[in-house]
Order: sequence, then structure tokens, then C-alpha cells
Amino acid sequence: MNLFVKQTTKLVKGCIANERPAQEDLYKLFYAEMIRLCYRYLKTDALAKEALNAGFLKVFQHIATFDEQKGDLHTWIKTVMVRTCIDLNRKELKFNAEKGEGRESEDIFVLPSILEKLYAEDLVKSIRMLPAATQMVFNLNVADGYSHKEIAEQLKISESTSRWHLAEAKKQLREMLTSAGKSSDQPTEKNTKAR
Repeated sequence: MNLFVKQTTKLVKGCIANERPAQEDLYKLFYAEMIRLCYRYLKTDALAKEALNAGFLKVFQHIATFDEQKGDLHTWIKTVMVRTCIDLNRKELKFNAEKGEGRESEDIFVLPSILEKLYAEDLVKSIRMLPAATQMVFNLNVADGYSHKEIAEQLKISESTSRWHLAEAKKQLREMLTSAGKSSDQPTEKNTKAR
């Protein structure tokens, strides 16, 4: 058993016993990754923080149901956080299930040179500019690897609606990234004076 597994096992036992120091240590251990996950799924920083806190509350309330034989603690907490983000997003926005019926997704190509010009923060900002349902489907499929069937079940939408949202996300991101790439290629007054 490696050190991390021993540490998390001890923290889980402490959390089950409702020990505040164990809860605080578990929160600190997973905070950075889980807040990034929440930022990816939700439109505003306030919603992301709300989801993080609600998610950790669920973790602490249900930690006794965690079974390390079925998987690791990280995956379990991540699943709780993703579902919390979905629930919070659902409260904030009603999904329009009819909007994408019957449309198939199309593969959209984004030039590697454009992607190289963007920093991770810029990419996250672009993803957060997508409509909420489209952003959620994009994150579930691209970032977390869920199939359209799994997404449809979690979001209570059809598979074709899920595919439409993914295609729409790719289309909108391509447009945002292309315009960002073009604007960074354009000489500015500052750049032309320096030449």
C-alpha cells in the first residue's frame, strides 16, 4: 500500500468519525483539482465555489458509503463533484431538449497553431463562454470522457441532443479560437513601432 493510499484511508476513517481535522485535511488535499473541475463546468466563479462546497458537503455526508474495493477516493470525489455541478447547472438553467433533435455532430478541425497561442486559462475562459448546456456536454464528453449515452442519462436529454451540443461547442470554440488566433497575429501599433 503506497503512502497516498494510507493517508486517504486514514482521512476517510477520520471523516466517518466526523473528525473536523480529518475533514479539513481531505478538503485541502482535493481542493485544487476539484475547484478546477467546478470552474470547467460552471459559468461563474461564484457558482463554481458553490458547487465545490456543496460537493464536499455531500462527500462528508456520504463518505461512509465509499468503498475502496470499488475504486479510489479521488474518482469517487470527482464523480460527486461532477454530479453536483450538473445538479447546480440544472437549477440555474433548463435544458432545451428539442433544440438539437435530429442533428448529427460534425468533426470540426482547429489548427494546432491556434491552440499553441492560447494559454490554458484562455481556453477555460472560452469554454466558460459557451451556453451552459453546451458547456456541460462539452466538458462531460471531451474533458471527462463520458459517452453520449451516459451524458444523455445524467442530463436527462436525448443522445442526439447531446451530440448537437457537442458539435455546437466545437463550432463555437473554433470560432472563438480562430478569432483569438487572428487577433494575436495582427500587428498592433505597439508592435509596428518596435519593428
